[in-house]
Amino acid sequence: MPAISRMRSYVMLPFVLLVLCLGLVATTVSTAPKADAITTRYAKVLDGVQIAKNQQGDPYGYGYAGPGRFDCSGLVYFAMRKAGISVPRSSDAQAGYARRIAKSDMKPGDLMFFTYGGDVYHVAIFLGWKDGYRRMIDAPKSGDHVRIRRPWTAGWFAGTLR
Repeated sequence: MPAISRMRSYVMLPFVLLVLCLGLVATTVSTAPKADAITTRYAKVLDGVQIAKNQQGDPYGYGYAGPGRFDCSGLVYFAMRKAGISVPRSSDAQAGYARRIAKSDMKPGDLMFFTYGGDVYHVAIFLGWKDGYRRMIDAPKSGDHVRIRRPWTAGWFAGTLR
């Protein structure tokens, strides 16, 4: 009888080790942490949208990144950094940093990069649709202020920080 008991132990040991290994593999292959990270990242982007909205009325200032005065890329830089997302300072660098997406795939918080002759000259934060038009928040130009408005041209591409 003791020989049979020892034999069962030898047979059971590999089985137990196999179950433990499979459990370890299943926990490391799980996609839940990645999904959580994406959800957390998008929550930060949405926080950045709210921070940008709170700047409405602040005057435009070339080269300014707040608080209280902004150029277009300075508004994106200020809002997203305050929300915990690191982004470059200039609109051209932001365009290179953001992941390019189709305009049809945009969500609030994505970025709109305006181009002319292949160069990015302006950036805005997409807010969504209203009355059949895209809405964005930006710091438009000298003499203007941070505000929500419609794009004035179709010459732009979309990027995301999500």
